[in-house]
Amino acid sequence: MQLSDVRATMKRLDEQVQRVVLGQSAAVDLLAVALLAEGHVLLEGAPGTAKTLLARTFAASLDLEFKRVQFTPDLMPGDVLGTSLYDFAKGQFALTRGPIFTEVLLADEINRTPPKTQAALLQAMQERAVTLEGTSHPLSPAFMVVATQNPIEMEGTYPLPEAQLDRFLFKILIGYPSRDDERAMVRLHGHRTAMPAIDSLGLERLADRAFLAEARALVAGLTLSEPVSDYIVDLVRATREHPELAHGASPRAANMLAVAARALAVLSGRDYAIPDDVKRLALPLLRHRLVLAPGAELDGSSADAVVRKLLDSVPAPR
Repeated sequence: MQLSDVRATMKRLDEQVQRVVLGQSAAVDLLAVALLAEGHVLLEGAPGTAKTLLARTFAASLDLEFKRVQFTPDLMPGDVLGTSLYDFAKGQFALTRGPIFTEVLLADEINRTPPKTQAALLQAMQERAVTLEGTSHPLSPAFMVVATQNPIEMEGTYPLPEAQLDRFLFKILIGYPSRDDERAMVRLHGHRTAMPAIDSLGLERLADRAFLAEARALVAGLTLSEPVSDYIVDLVRATREHPELAHGASPRAANMLAVAARALAVLSGRDYAIPDDVKRLALPLLRHRLVLAPGAELDGSSADAVVRKLLDSVPAPR
């Protein structure tokens, strides 16, 4: 497979998804990077901003199996992972697989379920495997979690712990579309109130699992020069020394930023990553990994503001 093949296919994916979900081009680009980097994403946005439609359209365009779980306060780990049930006909226990056995899992409103159920995803996100009754069950190599949360209603929610947040490659903020995009959206979807059926959207299957495996291998083998690698390390380490932060990013963040920069380079048609790739990805990759110091929070600072300051202060290679 050539770089040009991957770039052309992902460009068609971007165009197709944006024909259905209007005004979210940056989110579509980051989903594509996450897919090639074998990462998971957290979508944060107000209700009605097409987070679910975005995930469904993205999965359907790649011919990946899609399942959705509505995370609620009474959801149990077994409801996500599966459980062993006794089969009276056979006289033995049989594994009933949960919705996590899929390729794209939409964890809808993940912060509305207790930490015990949130933690059920940790092994799956890190190892692409699930342990049930002491036995490890592999998940699809294409397995990807797309989680959502609503930043408006915080009552009755369980904020994701840092260990869980660190498993997400990106936290993508889904904002409201522009007026022109919203007008186009009303013309496209304004004749129905329900979520459109995927089959009715006329989506073309643009890739398959073999393509995805080859594209990911291409990303993994991409050149990452020593200056760019050092820039990533310096940027991540600077988060641990910034006075406005109580906790900075982990070494895992540096590894993830390196992989994501490689993936963005492939999507850009290059066989090498450049500092601009790192700069473009730093904000969505670092914002959910940083914990503000109490004084900074009172002063109205934010994780995004700190990342922007670091991008201005940490020297990038020329």
